[in-house]
Amino acid sequence: MSRVAVVGASGFVGSAVVEALTRRGHEVVPVRAPRLTAASDAEEQRAADELAPSFAGVDAVVNAAGIAEATGDDAAMATANGVLPAAVARASRRHAARFVHVSSAAVQGNADLLDSSEATHPFSPYSRSKADGERRVLTARREGLEAVVYRPPGVHHPSRRVTGRLVSLAASPASSVAGAGNRPTAQALLENVADAIAFLATCETLPPAIVHHPSEGLTTSGLLEALGGRPPRRLPTPLARGLVSAGKRANRVRPGLAGQARRLEMLWFGQAQAPSWLTAAGWRPVAPLDHWMTLGRAVREGEHA
Repeated sequence: MSRVAVVGASGFVGSAVVEALTRRGHEVVPVRAPRLTAASDAEEQRAADELAPSFAGVDAVVNAAGIAEATGDDAAMATANGVLPAAVARASRRHAARFVHVSSAAVQGNADLLDSSEATHPFSPYSRSKADGERRVLTARREGLEAVVYRPPGVHHPSRRVTGRLVSLAASPASSVAGAGNRPTAQALLENVADAIAFLATCETLPPAIVHHPSEGLTTSGLLEALGGRPPRRLPTPLARGLVSAGKRANRVRPGLAGQARRLEMLWFGQAQAPSWLTAAGWRPVAPLDHWMTLGRAVREGEHA
């Protein structure tokens, strides 16, 4: 049994990580994330000093805190997603605890293949803030901390607003994919993401510096059909590509559209994932593929209850 501190334990991902660790038989120390008022070295040091006492005697620390909404305030994202991970890493190092930082696959932008390399292609304030957090954590690893950056793709659960919107779209006549809809799509169920984090924090072998979430076996068409209970329409690939490109160009006039265009691109074209260290190390999803249909039904029935 390990003793694991979870920063942001009451949040969306953090609360699920607490459940996953407890289910695996580990002791959890919930830690509230300190509020940062500026992206400065002084604030980082202050936050590290505030966190350090909570990490005494733990074997690992998970940072599940941060701003997950891509439309959040830019300055707030810079501190919560960029500076806070460095503070948690600094506090973890004082107690020689393994540190698992929850990042996002968004840092690799529209790369053809999501992987565990240090290559990043941020395209929005949110993805840039997450990339900055990764950079700071990887620096701490090079300085001797047992740090692991974990990159989940789009994370879904009935309680999440973005999931509700996706299910509503999937169940509507507007549900569509580009071409045959057989491209892989990078999406994950919250239960699987939380259990993967628990595995990274407690496995005997030190994971690599960066670990991305493995594919859950979904295609663009399969995702929408599972969530919406109906097959999506198929758009001509050139048309879909043109609409996405137009959205990205419009971002120059109306900042913020890049994120929406990227979500549309993911919906229509998907994104492939390279084989993950998690799979090679023996981790397997706790929620299998058919749970996507269960998720879709739960959201749809909730909408009409």
